[in-house]
Amino acid sequence: MGNEKNEPPKAAEGAGTPAQKSPPGGGGASAQGKPAVSASSPTPAPAGSGGGAPGAPSKPPTAAPAKPAAAPKAPIKPEPWSSPLLEDMQERFPGEISEAVIFRNMPSLNVAKEQLVAVCQFLKDPDGGAYTLLTDETAVDYPQREKRFDIIYHLYSFERNSRLRLRVQVGDGEKVPSVTGVWPTANWLEREIYDMFGVVYEGHPDLKRILLPDEWVGHPLRKDYDILKQDTEWVRANLGIESGQ
Repeated sequence: MGNEKNEPPKAAEGAGTPAQKSPPGGGGASAQGKPAVSASSPTPAPAGSGGGAPGAPSKPPTAAPAKPAAAPKAPIKPEPWSSPLLEDMQERFPGEISEAVIFRNMPSLNVAKEQLVAVCQFLKDPDGGAYTLLTDETAVDYPQREKRFDIIYHLYSFERNSRLRLRVQVGDGEKVPSVTGVWPTANWLEREIYDMFGVVYEGHPDLKRILLPDEWVGHPLRKDYDILKQDTEWVRANLGIESGQ
């Protein structure tokens, strides 16, 4: 009839719901917003399963092979040093210069204690390389040697942009000429060596301890001075406590 409303045909009793159509391109979401799953699509494996059979234990990742240990580096050996400066020094101070080598790119030589100040003054002058800066002065203790201490001087020349190491060997109780008259920087450096090693400098203008109290007994950087040793009498008298070492 003309006034009847067009209604969609009803499904026959017992019939299923019509299948939802996927959007073009396949594999899209269903009308309810859930991803469509195809019967032919494989079910993703659970995390940690390693893609194996269900229930099978996961395989640990294969460890990378250990790298072979690096071969130990050979020790750096000093090489003989020769230069016009060295030849000039040997002519000026015959028999007073020895063991001229290059170690770690720095020339190094031994100087006799009796000619130390004269050699240093020559090296400071323009003819000797203009080593106007004493960058460091220190000591090394070798208790088994007859000449127990190495006194080390590191020099620098601004004019030549070069460095030079001097070494003087002295026995325990020997006095070393002070080079404060050549490089004033040596004043505090020699006081520190006197304080820590007990090396006495002849001609120093104010030779006294610089780190420890004047009354302290012993010199801590000597190899025979135990690292745990303290001047217990000084600690007791001045701090009123017993040393905890």
